[in-house]
Amino acid sequence: MASNSRRGRQVPLSGLGQIDDAELCARAVQLCADLSQRRSVRHFSDRPVPDTAIDDCVRVALSAPSGANQQPWHFVVVKDQTTKRSIRQGAEEEERAFYQGRAPKEWLDALAPLGTDEHKPFLEEAPCLIVIFAQLFGVDDGDKLKHYYVQESVGIATGMLIAALHQAGLASLTHTPSPMRFLNDILDRPSSERPFLILVVGHPAVGATVPDIARRPFDSVVTRI
Repeated sequence: MASNSRRGRQVPLSGLGQIDDAELCARAVQLCADLSQRRSVRHFSDRPVPDTAIDDCVRVALSAPSGANQQPWHFVVVKDQTTKRSIRQGAEEEERAFYQGRAPKEWLDALAPLGTDEHKPFLEEAPCLIVIFAQLFGVDDGDKLKHYYVQESVGIATGMLIAALHQAGLASLTHTPSPMRFLNDILDRPSSERPFLILVVGHPAVGATVPDIARRPFDSVVTRI
């Protein structure tokens, strides 16, 4: 009874009505077909992306579940060209250190099929960057408020954002130079937030290509008990 007495106010579930199995399966098939076409894109058009489209996709991410519903995230949408250039410069500085000495050979071998190197022109070429920060703790009336399951929560929200962008018709790329603290300085974010990743967003360039790679077979990664 003690745990029930601390429960917050409950409201009726909405937005998920009862549908028959045929409709459910049809929706699942269509979703699988759509999202299976998602690829990480490194060649972007400079065609502008409407702010409203980005905002609505971010709203999808904001609906993600999070530890204790603390929503430990902050999304910085960057379209300013000067800021994008600064982000590229900071990222390429870290990437040069990575590719020219910091990375072990095994890691470089794993990256080889993707054709990546320290040059990141997409950070300027794409019309939009979404820099996602994980809030390590909050502040309530001057007191530090611990956040729980931060990485898991932000990871789920990011996955939902990537899916939303694809469904809206936009390409994206996750980019994680390491370390990324330079992003706090450029974007004026507090020390309570840690950069999680940069999401590069836009329309693919005409003639854009992607690596010829395959997904692992379904049965090798799924067990049904």
